[in-house]
Amino acid sequence: MTQGASQGPMVWTMAEQPPASAPPPGAPSGPPPGPPLQLPVPAGPPAAPPAMPEEYTPTARDLPVIGRTDTLIDHASVLAVPEQPSAPEGLGPLYVVGDVHGYYDELRAALEAEGLIDADGGWAAGNARLWFLGDFTDRGPDGIGVIDLVMQLSAEAAAAGGYCKALMGNHELLLLGAKRFGDTPVQSGAGTASFQAAWLLNGGQKSDMDRLQDHHLQWMARLDAVMEEDGHLLVHSDTTAYLEYGDSIEAVNDTVHEVLTRSDADEVWDLFRKFTKRFAFRDETGAQAARELLDTYGGTRVVHGHSPIPYLLGEVGAEDGEGDGVAVDGPHVYADGLAIAMDGGVTMAGKLLVCQLPLAG
Repeated sequence: MTQGASQGPMVWTMAEQPPASAPPPGAPSGPPPGPPLQLPVPAGPPAAPPAMPEEYTPTARDLPVIGRTDTLIDHASVLAVPEQPSAPEGLGPLYVVGDVHGYYDELRAALEAEGLIDADGGWAAGNARLWFLGDFTDRGPDGIGVIDLVMQLSAEAAAAGGYCKALMGNHELLLLGAKRFGDTPVQSGAGTASFQAAWLLNGGQKSDMDRLQDHHLQWMARLDAVMEEDGHLLVHSDTTAYLEYGDSIEAVNDTVHEVLTRSDADEVWDLFRKFTKRFAFRDETGAQAARELLDTYGGTRVVHGHSPIPYLLGEVGAEDGEGDGVAVDGPHVYADGLAIAMDGGVTMAGKLLVCQLPLAG
């Protein structure tokens, strides 16, 4: 499966375009060619978020913060780097980006610090390879700006002989669902819920919804869920739920695209709910869970976002926000060295992580 390839006519379009605010410099000027399939847009004001069912595992809008300043990362665990395949001929180093969640300025700064973009936000890394692990919107101020930047860099990197690609996170599914289904009730297995309510509960931003256009929806709906690069199994969520959608990378990606193409609210909700699960690699069975994914899909390490590193470690202070913030200075390697967490907790005043793989000791 090549990222961005359509599995038939995608359905994530809008009947009317919202008033567009000015996009960031370099953003794509319009939707891709071809007549869009028009779908109704839910009307009326959003309903107040209801209580979520017990089996739903969202990331809270306001996660607890760490009241400490020393690093939480054990860099000694990074030293045992499994042997990695060499980069494909003609391609440069591999980089990954953790959850961005609308923090456009922080993303620009982090990419520029790694030499991946220039001061004007253009691709500056030649034949390098860059993967985003998903969750571009919600909570932060400019999710659409983030998507526009990733789309821009994808085109510029390809022209320079490299590439910039992205995985689908649970917040892409959430935003797609909120736009397509709105307050339509969905069966959660423990009662009813709606995408609109879940989107609001999880930091949905009205400015993002107002600026959302057909080409954003089409791009998100075509993102792959799993990929393997140089022995790194790239996924968004630290869950084994991917195994429910196929026994190969291609099968998982095809199944996810088929679910979105069918556009059944309950089916998309089930996909979203499963992709919100977390902590599969954290406890005593974590290495076994990571190995199950690796044995099925390939690779020697799972690289994921989704669960902020401080939240993942359970190293939290008071929820009143006191303390000096989150002390994260790099990825967290755990599960006997089989998993790498890349969400530095930018929504918790942590750090937006952009790292080259394999990790150096």
